[in-house]
Order: sequence, then C-alpha cells, then structure tokens
Amino acid sequence: MKVEVEEIEGCKRRLAVEAPAEVVQQEWERAYGRVQRQARLPGFRKGHVPRSLVKVHFAADVRREVAEHLIPDVWRQAISEARIEPVNEPDLQDVKLEENAPLSFVAVVEVKPTIALADYKNVEVEHAPKPVTAEDVDEALAHMRERQAQFRAVDRPAAPGDLLVVDYTLVIEGREPSSQTGYEFVAGDKAVFPEIDRAVAGMRAGEERQVPFRFADDHRREELRGKSGSAAVKVIEVKEKVLPALDDDFAKSLGEFETLAALRAEALKQIETRRAHDDKRELQEKVVDAIIEHHAFTVPDALVMRQVARQIEHARESLRRQGIDPERMPWDYGKMIAELRPGAEKAVRRALLLEAIAEREGLVPAEADVDAEVEKIAGASQRPVPAVRRMMEKSGDLDALRHGLRDRMTLDVLVSHARVTG
Repeated sequence: MKVEVEEIEGCKRRLAVEAPAEVVQQEWERAYGRVQRQARLPGFRKGHVPRSLVKVHFAADVRREVAEHLIPDVWRQAISEARIEPVNEPDLQDVKLEENAPLSFVAVVEVKPTIALADYKNVEVEHAPKPVTAEDVDEALAHMRERQAQFRAVDRPAAPGDLLVVDYTLVIEGREPSSQTGYEFVAGDKAVFPEIDRAVAGMRAGEERQVPFRFADDHRREELRGKSGSAAVKVIEVKEKVLPALDDDFAKSLGEFETLAALRAEALKQIETRRAHDDKRELQEKVVDAIIEHHAFTVPDALVMRQVARQIEHARESLRRQGIDPERMPWDYGKMIAELRPGAEKAVRRALLLEAIAEREGLVPAEADVDAEVEKIAGASQRPVPAVRRMMEKSGDLDALRHGLRDRMTLDVLVSHARVTG
C-alpha cells in the first residue's frame, strides 16, 4: 500500500492512498460471493444466479459491497502506516475504484496538534480566597426563611411581592379566547405580561381591569411574535408574604436543629465547603489560563464544532426537560455557532493542553480510583456496580471518566507548582 501524507493549513492533513490491484480484486471476489448468495432472477432460485448474470444485473450492488468493505479497511491501514490519529471522519476525494485495478483516493482529515510544551510549572497567578462572613450566613438564613414563607389574605391594594389569585380571559388577534380561573403569580416576578404586572399593582380583591398587551418581537413562539391582544383580569385574592421569625422554633421546624445557633453553625459549615470548592476551581482556572497564554497552537476545527454541537444539544435537552419541543423553537444556528465558538475553542485548547501535560508527567488514574467513581455512580442510580460498569464501557463514559480523573490529577500538579500571590 502507498500512503503519502501532506501537511496543509492548520491541523489538516491530506493523505493520498493507493491499495494494490490484487487486494482490490480479492474484495471484489468476496463481494460477488455475498451478492450471488442473495441474488434473485426469474428462472433461478435465490443464491443460484450464475456469476455471469450477477455481473450484468447486479454490478451496482457488487460495487457498493466492495466500497463499503474495502475503503474503510484500506483507510484504517493507511492511518496506521502513516501514524496519525484523525479527530474527524475523512473527506474522501478522487475515489477510483474499478475491478482489476488499484484503489486510490485522497482523504483530508484533521489531527490533534503537536504541542511544544513550554514551562508549565511555576506560573504566577494572583488569587486571594474570599473569606466567609457573618453576612454570608445571614443571607443563607434569609433564603431559608424565604423557602418557608407563607401567604395570608389581606384586604388592601396589591403591592410588589404579593401573591395574587386572578381569573383572566385572553383575547389574541386571530385566535380563540382562552380563560383560566384561580391563576396564581407573585406581583413583580415577571411571570406574566409586563402590562398585566403593572396593571394589577394597586388592585384590590374583587376589582376587574381590561389590559392591552403585545407579544415581544422575539417571543419564543414564532406565530405570536408582535401580535397584540387584551386580557380581562379579575383579582380574586391578594395575599402578602409572611416570613417566619428567625428563632429556635424556626430552626426546629427544619427538622434537624434544636437551636438557631446550631442552624447558623451548619449554614456556616455548608458555605465554607462550597466556598472552598469554588475557590479551588477558580484557582485552577487561573493557573490553566496562565499556562494557555504561554502556549500557542492551532486547534482542530472539527473538535471545536463538536464542542459547539454538544452545547447546542444540551440547550435542546434542557427545553425537553421543561416540556418544550425544541423542534418548534426558532433556532438561529448561525448566530448560536458564532456566539458559542469562542468558548468552545477555549475549552478544546484547555483539554488538549491538559492532555499533553498529563502525557509528559505520565499521569494515569489508578484503577482503584476508577472503580471508586463507578461505585459512586452505581450507588446514586441504585444499580449493581457490574451493570453500571458494562453500560459505561459500551457508551464510552468509562473512558470519559478516566479522562476526567486524569485532568483532575493534572490540575492538582499544576496548582501545587504555581506561585500564588495576593
């Protein structure tokens, strides 16, 4: 086999491949056999059509069989001989495939860049951990009170923060009216049309108001963009938020604490744990960013677009979880790609650099650590460990887990050698 590799722009490589005629003919013979076993023609039983008639009537099927089996095999052998690892499927050009003749084609692929590692240890970054303050604890307790808040009916005009119970009828141009009774929303929380939110301010229970409104030009539902309508809104009830007193009884109501002091201590502990995690993550990113600045290399476009596609699919999946059909959304993929591309390129650059450093340092996660992570996943999903491991191996998630552990080890090495000031 002949394989010639040419470096072209960026991470692209052009491979000119030629397989000898005898290899091609062997595959052609195998293809004739496969097609002949399935061939049907009037006057012949299945599998008994003569080879001469197979060549006449099933030539296209034989050629397709040869192409589907031979080209992938030749391609795998070519990249093995050329010692390259493509990161995308080949763009095949100038394919020449004929019986009793060599197979030749040109393939264009991208490969991971060769990164010339500079000094990635002893980088200097400025980082000062943010201490946990009493105000942080007070804020956490305030959020707890908000979650335990109750609403009680009041006889006064509605104000921001009140829970309103309303009956309404919507009339939208070109559509049938729709009504709902007992609809609840918090005034000022932007859960309803801005026009309605403004209109209900100052209304009392029993009052009604006709409110004109207009859908935004970028509304998520294309058929409603820019349309006008009106809402007949009747306030049924106005309820004000009542926060529980911040005392021992409040702590006990949460089921785990006897005193407010014990609740504060637990809140402090949880905040410190989160802050330490966030602080570690922030320091890691600062160190990696500093190392990236000292390493210039081309990033394969295929990997960048794969990262973009992954983010778009995450957005689509998020909509599905909300009960929204992503196919009905007005996606502007060109705009999304332009917005996501810089971040995707940085993520790929980061991953490639960490991989290169891990290889230089010889960092490989221990199987015991891999097993421990699999056990955590199995425990969280309440499934047997062997079953989870088999599933992860089949899906490729086990390799992703190993890569994640390796990256974690690499980050620990880099941070341990960094010079942190501030």
